[in-house]
Amino acid sequence: METLSLADGAVLRPARPGDVEGILDCVRGLARYEREPDAVRTTVDDLHAALFGPAPAVFAHVVERDGEIVGIAVWFLNYSTWTGRHGIYLEDLFVREDQRGRGYGRALVTTLARRCVERGYARLNWAVLDWNTPALDFYDSLGARPLPEWVGHVLTGDRLTALGTP
Repeated sequence: METLSLADGAVLRPARPGDVEGILDCVRGLARYEREPDAVRTTVDDLHAALFGPAPAVFAHVVERDGEIVGIAVWFLNYSTWTGRHGIYLEDLFVREDQRGRGYGRALVTTLARRCVERGYARLNWAVLDWNTPALDFYDSLGARPLPEWVGHVLTGDRLTALGTP
C-alpha cells in the first residue's frame, strides 16, 4: 500500500523523511492527551534516525490533510515464540483532536491489520491507558479485546541503569 485516499481529501501513506516534524508534533499531542506533556524526550533527529536510518526498526504511517500531518501510527515488529511468527506492535496511534471522527484512526489501524494479514503476521497489539475510555471504546468497535490476565511492566531510568550496570 503506497497511498490511500480518505475523506475530505486526506491521504494515508507510509511516512517520508519530510514528515518527521509532523510526526513529532503528533507524538507531543499524544503525550499531552495522556497527561504526560513533559515526557517526550525524542527529537526530530532521533525520529529521523529511527525511521529512516540505515537499518530502521521503527516504522510509521501518516494521515496527511491539506499538507499537514494530522494522524500517525508508529509501529515496529515483534515476534511470538509460540506462533513462530512476527506481529506488529502499535506504539503510538494519534489523530489530532480537530480531525477526529473522520475515520482516520480506523484507517490507520486497518492498514496495519492488512499488513499483518498480507505478510502472515500472527497479531497486532498495543497498550492503552485504563482511563482512556474513548480509546477503549474505539478499539472495542474494531473487534480488539483487552488482555486482562497480562500486566505490563517496564524498566526505565535509574532502575534500568541499576539492573543493567555490572
